[in-house]
Amino acid sequence: MHSQPQPHASATFASAPAAAAETGHAAHAHRTVAEHRRAVRELLEPLPAAGRTERLSLADALGRGLAETVTAPVSLPSFANSQMDGFAIRAADVPDGGAELRVVAPVPAGSRPVPLQPGEAAPIMTGAMVPAGADAVVPVERAVPARFPVPGEVATVRLPAAPAGTYIRRAGSDIRAGEIALPAGTFLGPGQLGLLAALGLPDVLVHPALTVLLVTTGDEVVEPGEPLEDGKIYDANGTLLESSLRQAGLAVVRAGISTDNPAALRILLRSHTATVDLIVTTGGVSKGAYEVVRQAMDGQAVVFQHVAMQPGGPQGLGTFDGVPFLGFPGNPVSCLVSFEMFLRPVLSALFGSPAPRARIQGRLAQPLTSPAGKHQVRRGTLLPDRTVRLEGGESSHLIRALAQSNALVHVPEGISALDEGAEVEVWML
Repeated sequence: MHSQPQPHASATFASAPAAAAETGHAAHAHRTVAEHRRAVRELLEPLPAAGRTERLSLADALGRGLAETVTAPVSLPSFANSQMDGFAIRAADVPDGGAELRVVAPVPAGSRPVPLQPGEAAPIMTGAMVPAGADAVVPVERAVPARFPVPGEVATVRLPAAPAGTYIRRAGSDIRAGEIALPAGTFLGPGQLGLLAALGLPDVLVHPALTVLLVTTGDEVVEPGEPLEDGKIYDANGTLLESSLRQAGLAVVRAGISTDNPAALRILLRSHTATVDLIVTTGGVSKGAYEVVRQAMDGQAVVFQHVAMQPGGPQGLGTFDGVPFLGFPGNPVSCLVSFEMFLRPVLSALFGSPAPRARIQGRLAQPLTSPAGKHQVRRGTLLPDRTVRLEGGESSHLIRALAQSNALVHVPEGISALDEGAEVEVWML
C-alpha cells in the first residue's frame, strides 16, 4: 500500500559536484564502494525523516522495520513459574538426605495457587505459577513414588533436596517492565513479532513500504514471451530487480521497457513521479553514443559516475523532478550487484527492512584474480565446510552462474590475486 504523498527528497545531495548536479553530466573521479553507498544513503535519508509511519497488526507487520523503540509494558515472565512438571517445595523443608512431605492440591497452569505451608509439596505443572512460600521445584521423576497422586487422594511423597531457585523461572528473568524490548530500526521477523505478542502488544508502528518505479531501457530489449528478432535480447533485468525489490519489502511499479528515446523516457518517468518514492532504471548509464538514461537526465540533479567496483562500475544517482533516482548498469549481474551493494544495505540501515545479508568468512576453493583498483564481487556457492566455490567467471552477463550461486564473494579494492584457501567475506543470498 502506498503511503500518502509527501515532499520528495531534496534535489541536492552530498558528494555530487555542483556543476554535475546542475547539468546531469558525469563527474570524472572514481568513487569507492563506500563513498557511493554513503551518497545513496544521503539521497534517501529524507524519506524516513519525513515521519511517514503506519500502525499494523502483528500479523501484517512481518518483514517491516520498526519505526519506534518499544519498551516492555510488563515483565516476562510476569510471575515466577515452574520450569518442570514436579513438586513445588520450600527448600528449607528438605535436608540433604531428602524428606517426606504431605501432598496438597495440585497447581495447573493458569490457576492462582494457595500459599504453600511448611512440610507441604504441591504438584505443579510446567508454566504454572509458583505458590507463595515455595522456592524450588523437584521434577516428578525424582520423587518416590515417581508420579502425581490421584486428585483427592491423601498422600505423601519423598523428595530429594533442591536448592532455592531450582527449576523456577523468576519473574522478569527474560525482560523487566520498562526495559527496551526492541529498538527502532529492528527488522520484524517471527522472533521479534513473537516477543511483541508475549508483551501483550496487538500492533506495532512500522515504516511504510516504499514504492519504486522500475524501468528497463534499450531498443534491443524485449519482454519474455515475445518473438526474438536478430539483435534483440529478452529482458532479464526487470524480473531480476523486481523480485529483488519485492523480496526486500518494496512495492514495485513496472513501467515496462523504455526505448532509446530520451524524450519518451522523460514522459514515462513524469507519468509516475507523483505516486512513487524512488526511481530505479537499468541500462543507459555508460559512456556509449546511445545512453538514453544519461540523455534523459540532462538538466536534472543527477550525476553519472564510475564506482571502483566490478561488475557494476557505471552508476547514476540524484533526483528526477525531485524524486530520488538510481541508475543501475544494464548487464544483469551488474544491476543485481548494484542493488545488493548500494540500495539494499541503505534500506536496511534507514528503515530496518530488509534484514541485512548474513556475512560469513569462507575459504576459496580455487584461486582468483581481481583488478587491483576495484572492489570485485564474484558469484559463488558456500559449501557446508565453509569453502567457497566460484560460479562462472567475472563477466557481468553470466546470469546462469548467478542462478547457481548462493553467495556474493567480495575481493576488496587493492587485492589483485588470492590463492586457494584464502579467506574471503561472502554475503549469503
